[in-house]
Amino acid sequence: MREWTKEEKYRYLKDPQELIELYDRIIKSEYRQTYHIQPITGLLNDPNGFVWYDNNWHLFYQWCPWGAVHGLKYWYHVVSKDLITWKNLGVCLMPDEIYGYDNKGAYSGSAMPIGDKLYLYYTGNNRDEDYVRHSYTCIAKLGNDGWPEKYPLPLFGPNPEYTENQRDPKIIVMPDEKTYYIILGAQTKDNCGRIIIYKSENLLHGWTFAGELKVPGFENLGGMWECPSIEHIGGKDVLMFCPQYIKLKGRGEGTNHNGYIIGTMDWDSLTFIPDGDFHVLDFGFDSYAAACANNIEDNDKAILIAWMGLPGASYPTDDDEWSGCLTLPRELTIRGRRLIQKPLPELKKLRDEKINISENEYGCVDLPYAAEIELEIKPGDCELDIFTNKAGEGGLFIKYIEEKKEITIDRSSLEKRFNISDGESRTRILENGLSNLRIYIDKSSIEIFVNDGDAVFTSRVFPTEQERYMKIISNNAFTNIWTIKAAVKEEFLI
Repeated sequence: MREWTKEEKYRYLKDPQELIELYDRIIKSEYRQTYHIQPITGLLNDPNGFVWYDNNWHLFYQWCPWGAVHGLKYWYHVVSKDLITWKNLGVCLMPDEIYGYDNKGAYSGSAMPIGDKLYLYYTGNNRDEDYVRHSYTCIAKLGNDGWPEKYPLPLFGPNPEYTENQRDPKIIVMPDEKTYYIILGAQTKDNCGRIIIYKSENLLHGWTFAGELKVPGFENLGGMWECPSIEHIGGKDVLMFCPQYIKLKGRGEGTNHNGYIIGTMDWDSLTFIPDGDFHVLDFGFDSYAAACANNIEDNDKAILIAWMGLPGASYPTDDDEWSGCLTLPRELTIRGRRLIQKPLPELKKLRDEKINISENEYGCVDLPYAAEIELEIKPGDCELDIFTNKAGEGGLFIKYIEEKKEITIDRSSLEKRFNISDGESRTRILENGLSNLRIYIDKSSIEIFVNDGDAVFTSRVFPTEQERYMKIISNNAFTNIWTIKAAVKEEFLI
């Protein structure tokens, strides 16, 4: 793996032509995705500013242009009419080398329309001359030409009662209220994860510290809470965040997680009253920094998209000088005390050709590079091996054991293994058994939706040319396979 100097990681992009040779190399990578958002060059991580505005879905993502490294971050802008096909608009927020509030990166945040303009709320990652970090909550107005106009001063600076880790502002507009809120992920000085809250009667100025969010029973869940959000879905409030520096049962040595608590938010006392436990949002290996769209005007559901990756992780495409992609958008609803994540109905528009399933002498089926697989499953054990070789050996295993009501995903038999210490197997109990799987594979990812959204497993995978087959070890599954059309045009646009 390449070793990066500080100067290389935090180099400012002066001219798009600086990236053209890198782009020409990257597009030759065998693992470039077909229908997932991915970086034009370099590294993609957190989705930012996800919002419905001006008859379009707007989405930004954290982008470091130089390679597979967490260095100087920009916001890159994409738009969609249907959440399925996306158009690149190019770089949007850029760090300001001269004035300094975001001189070492425009970090994650959210967006909200105000009148006929779209405003971006983000963390300005500042480093002083001694390289000490200062986090500022900044705002920019997106012009009609797509370029942002930054406000000259931040909305507020770092709170001295917490460590330098204060970031990821989520702007919240309460219906029929005159008070607006910004919630931030934070860390106490004794290294406990927290959420802190600011409020104002004007979205553009007058922000004051309101206090720390109280979440009874969860005071010691991790050492930092990133990417917080409070969503109102189906009459319930959902607190979503990413606790770091904590190990969770069944998730190996990994210490970065994405999850949620269902409950009730009391804004007067700044208390989130839990109805149950902290739940992992995604049972797969590679999902983090989930963001829900603002301004969708539907209290029964939310629309979520996440980074298909993890902080500190390495991936095989690092050697190809790029890393990261985003998940497919999902529709969130609540069933009982759990979030349900469903693939959007519009995804069916990407179906291209229905495959005539024909097995070879080993009982294997050819697997397209980009496909949707749907299985209707009768009661009983079931196993599906994806990315096997021609003889049905190796691959990623999906196994369901009826007696235990347990589904397990295991990627340890793929040829290209990575992030092994975080664990290579994930298990979920299915109280009502297994009845349906919808699986979306792309050139370097797999998303498995179980029982119409009861659970989802999201993972990066990097199959070799020999690992292009699938084997169903079951007599109780009816299977359909469709190839999937491209959804994001690959072009050099900065």
